[in-house]
Amino acid sequence: MDRLLYTALSGASVAQQEQQIHANNLANVNTEGFRADLALAQQQALSANPGETRVMNSESPSGVDLSAGAIQATGRNLDVAIQGQGYLTVVTGKGEAFTRDGQLTIDSQGQMYAHGYPVAGDNGPVILPPFSSVSIGQDGIISIVPQESGNTTPVDVDRLRLVTPPASSLSKNEQGLLVSSQRNNPADEGVRVVSGHLESSNVSAVGEMLASMSVNRQFEAQIKMMKTADDLASAGNQLLRNS
Repeated sequence: MDRLLYTALSGASVAQQEQQIHANNLANVNTEGFRADLALAQQQALSANPGETRVMNSESPSGVDLSAGAIQATGRNLDVAIQGQGYLTVVTGKGEAFTRDGQLTIDSQGQMYAHGYPVAGDNGPVILPPFSSVSIGQDGIISIVPQESGNTTPVDVDRLRLVTPPASSLSKNEQGLLVSSQRNNPADEGVRVVSGHLESSNVSAVGEMLASMSVNRQFEAQIKMMKTADDLASAGNQLLRNS
């Protein structure tokens, strides 16, 4: 009976984890630049005994779907969408992280932010001098028209740090940003952005709903298996008591 119970219990545990992942994906279907999480699991024997037949499904850190989302026009100068491969670099308390969320903001001190974190430029966090207007070119160069200068000619002041770390090195941290296991991720001058646009989430709402329904049926099946194991154990105990 314990073999059936272990199988059902591990299956139900993994199904519950998958359901949480699908629910989180659905919650971020309208989040700019969001990358869907992928449910992963692996088999694990309960002991190192070569004859061990009890195998459980163990939870693994979720993977990340790195496929691109649709690019939509916003008309806002500080919105940028990356064309093809590449990521914006932001500065966190634990080092660099990467995002496709190009909804940029600038605070009263001129510091630029993305996803709530300072945006990295060629020489560190991007901090702009006082300006009357700002624009971002396809190559990531940030240009401003200086405030109260009497000159309307844009001046280049910095460049977004755009990178393309290997997909195999990327994982998602607790803040939803991508981080690389590779220490050195140099800027890639070949990455291009389009201003006035944002990239939408790559989550398929229909696909996630169908996957969620399938996982729910799997969970119910595992619960039924556990109930069957309990019924079989009770029947066996009853036979022993009557013998």
